[in-house]
Amino acid sequence: MTFTQERTIADQVRLDFPILHQEVNGKPLVYFDNAATSQKPLFVLDTLRDYYEQYNANVHRGVHTLSAKATEAYEAARDKVAAFVNAASRQEIVFTRNATEAINLVAYSWGMNNLQPGDEIILSVMEHHSNIVPWQFVAAKTGAVLKFVELTPEETLDLEHFQKLLSDKTRLVSVVHVSNTLGCINPVAEICTLAHKYGAKVLIDACQSVPHMPVDVQQIGCDWLVASGHKMCAPTGIGILYGKLELLQAMPPFLGGGEMIAEVFLDHSTYADLPHKFEAGTPAIGEAIALGAAVDYLTKIGMDKIHTYEAELTAYLFQQLEKIPQIRIYGPKPNAQGEGRAALAAFTAAEVHANDLSTLLDTEGIAIRSGHHCTQPLHRYLKIPATARASLSFYNTREEIDVFIKALKETIDFFSGLFGDE
Repeated sequence: MTFTQERTIADQVRLDFPILHQEVNGKPLVYFDNAATSQKPLFVLDTLRDYYEQYNANVHRGVHTLSAKATEAYEAARDKVAAFVNAASRQEIVFTRNATEAINLVAYSWGMNNLQPGDEIILSVMEHHSNIVPWQFVAAKTGAVLKFVELTPEETLDLEHFQKLLSDKTRLVSVVHVSNTLGCINPVAEICTLAHKYGAKVLIDACQSVPHMPVDVQQIGCDWLVASGHKMCAPTGIGILYGKLELLQAMPPFLGGGEMIAEVFLDHSTYADLPHKFEAGTPAIGEAIALGAAVDYLTKIGMDKIHTYEAELTAYLFQQLEKIPQIRIYGPKPNAQGEGRAALAAFTAAEVHANDLSTLLDTEGIAIRSGHHCTQPLHRYLKIPATARASLSFYNTREEIDVFIKALKETIDFFSGLFGDE
């Protein structure tokens, strides 16, 4: 990749993404569903294929050349991820199938063993289901109590309400860094500082932040942080759990079996050192290696540059959406430079259902999300059944936004014509 000042990041990288250069329903694809999953560059796809074509073997177990090469590449990916989020040690990075598994790992390994009746877990009403359901399981088993931070009038996390919920009973705070529906960027460093004053642990769901902005776990001060590879240009089936070393050392294994053991006897077993204690069975080797390649790819572009460019796209997207009178966007408004929120917009369009919008836009080759985006409690809180969501990435362009806006206007006009006389 060669970058110049005159061309946008998207201009420079779009050829790296073969999937973007196709027609859908006879129209050039406009892919605006990046909050659900990102597309994959050739560099990542080639890395995954190279593993299976050239050195496919199991890791940590064989002494032959292919196994040694696979192990080296797998562990190199861990080093890359550790550097990417600025972990203090490579042992603080555990590979999981996805962020959902990473949260469940913490819930079952730490939550089930450390929470008691009356202990309080603080979440927020904007959480993804993956950061609600596991804690419901834990609360039901341990007698812990769930509490939820509500929203400000600007539809951001209400920090004052959060502070009121904190008490000596608070044992855990688990919140999203960037909402996949509201697009708000939560003050996670401040949340960690406030929670730690009460002795509570903090888990951060960083699925929507790690692919789009620099994330530094030491600067944030969190106890755990999770992310999914498929949202950051890596394959599906690979996720990240960061945890402070002393916490991970104290936590019992999540799953039992091969790989996570030191020695196995008929009546007991001892466990491997970190991070292997939490990586039972054959891992997603090729996917982890490809995740390392995705980290290389993003790092070469520069997360600061990605964040700045996506902020510019955000500003332009909002400027155009706000020209459509029927549109109601949820979450805070960005400033003139597009800062202050993520590069996504969840919205409603008068009485047109989000699924109808998405279906008709698809006929124009435009892929957006519709529904509750795995945030049903948030949609109930906002008193809306569903939203449509356009979510951007660094390979998207202003020209694509123009195509989207034009088709969106025409779709809304179409429905207005159908039902305007009723």
